[in-house]
Amino acid sequence: MKDFQLLQNKAELLRKWSMISTSEAGSGHPTSCLSAADLVAVLFDSYFRYDLAAPLNLYNDRFVLSKGHASPLLYALFGLSGAFPLEEMKTLRKFGSRFEGHPVPKFEHAEAATGSLGQGLSVGAGLALVGKRENLGNKTYVLLGDGELAEGQVWEAANFASYHKLGNLIAILDINRLAQSGETMFGHEMLEYENRFKAFGFEVISIDGHDLKAIDAAFKKAIKSEDKPVAIIANTLKGKGISFLEDMAGWHGKILNADQLKEALDELGELDDNLRFELISPDKTSTADNPQVLTPSKRSFDSKKKYATREVFGEVFSDQGKSNKKIYGLDADVKNSTFTTDFMDAHPERFVECFIAEQNMVTVAVGLARLGKIPVVATFAAFLSRTADQIRMARVSEANIKFVGSHVGVSIGEDGPSQMGLEDIALFGSEPDVVILQPCDAVSTARLIPIMLAHIGMTYLRTLRPKTPVLYAEEDKFEIGGSKVLKKSSKDKLTVAATGITVFEALKAWEILHEMGIPIRIVDCYSINPIDAETLKTSLKETELPILITVEDHYSHGGMGDFAHAALGKVDHTFIKMAVNKISRSGEMDQLLDDAGISAGNIVQKVKQCLA
Repeated sequence: MKDFQLLQNKAELLRKWSMISTSEAGSGHPTSCLSAADLVAVLFDSYFRYDLAAPLNLYNDRFVLSKGHASPLLYALFGLSGAFPLEEMKTLRKFGSRFEGHPVPKFEHAEAATGSLGQGLSVGAGLALVGKRENLGNKTYVLLGDGELAEGQVWEAANFASYHKLGNLIAILDINRLAQSGETMFGHEMLEYENRFKAFGFEVISIDGHDLKAIDAAFKKAIKSEDKPVAIIANTLKGKGISFLEDMAGWHGKILNADQLKEALDELGELDDNLRFELISPDKTSTADNPQVLTPSKRSFDSKKKYATREVFGEVFSDQGKSNKKIYGLDADVKNSTFTTDFMDAHPERFVECFIAEQNMVTVAVGLARLGKIPVVATFAAFLSRTADQIRMARVSEANIKFVGSHVGVSIGEDGPSQMGLEDIALFGSEPDVVILQPCDAVSTARLIPIMLAHIGMTYLRTLRPKTPVLYAEEDKFEIGGSKVLKKSSKDKLTVAATGITVFEALKAWEILHEMGIPIRIVDCYSINPIDAETLKTSLKETELPILITVEDHYSHGGMGDFAHAALGKVDHTFIKMAVNKISRSGEMDQLLDDAGISAGNIVQKVKQCLA
């Protein structure tokens, strides 16, 4: 017979330490923790299977705190499970503490960084997808707040979970009525939430979120689901357990001062801090081995033909999937354009169709990466811009995701500006230590993809829509942080550094200038971040004039030119950036490159101006 009074005492301990830690910190969200304490106390006391010593055990159940501002509740849960002394929670939010204001990977039991609301269900969907595809037999629990249910990504994730029949995904909805600045969209109108989750294909269980017996019955029912994700919709009170906080507006993000804390703790009564959750051990133990294996591509190419780098990506990506079973491919209904269809055909068990829901796709990849997979997220570069916050949070999560953006720049032609990826380098370059690569031909693409997959950390690869000539020989070597000097002489006047499609424009310009008796140096900056600063510095020293012209099919701000300029630092030189500076239009590639000011003719004109 379950001792519900003892269980209630454990829930009160969660409340106690949520309040103590936030008051000690001088900031935080204690009332958001109090409303959900009963729900998660039942979960951890009776249903959660987890090996504290091995957070990355693939057979562990997973717990995602989507309402990341309630982080003290997450910390208290694992403290009461024996992961650390509860007294350590008094370091909450202090510099150097593993208990940050919102969960981050520094806390090893956090599945992802959360706190940008609306993303936790997507993380959970990624975790649950791996569990289902690989028959791990575990459950993924996601605790969401009602305020974040206004976020569109939540419903992208719900749609995804239902479509993929993630019966191992259990959403716990803390419907406490009060958001940050007022009441939530539907307050305590529970039927509104029930109808929405039912409409998205969830099995719905609606309960009083403070009735321990009802909560217990809900979990008992939820874990039996096979093909339908479950939503436990809990009617709760913000600030539950403390009379002067319960269901009171104006307390979001506010702590209790010393007198208020004493009053609250007195109301909770005397509690035994030695009470603990006895977590259930998983049936098996297995952690992901290091998946970062470099398998060079053996693809060869006809030097007389042209290839689109997006097509080469599809072929090489599929090949890499044969030798590395950790690789997953994620698509947003553009697989026939990005050529991830090659991977889908060869490895359907590791291909994930996310449909036109890019925000969810990126965050699902965070869940996959947490479990040691290498998720490759591919779509049009332009559409990655709508996932800026998801990419930001993925980086905070230290997620090992490989992004591939196709249809970059004005070179895509007739589709027009809405389809042109022209901000993508700036987007990925704004995050620390993200590797950005842009191969210009088939050989460099084939050689860089395995390197990208083997790299530990977030990477971004730009691929081209138009076909380009084969520029490199099969034996040429490529590396992160490298570049290639394509044209060089002892009499070079200056240096032109290009990347992607503009490499070929620069080579055309070289031919024209060569006929005029004007030798210039051409560098292919296929690695944009990190950029090959040493080669650029050497070129500036060896050319007659210390002038560097960068040319790229990207908006001026935040592109390759900015990386090059920053890398040169205090080196004495003249820097000229040629990039796209206006909204483009529909037209043929050559017309659009010329209109954007980055064609061969524009480069020739710029070089002549420098020499005038």
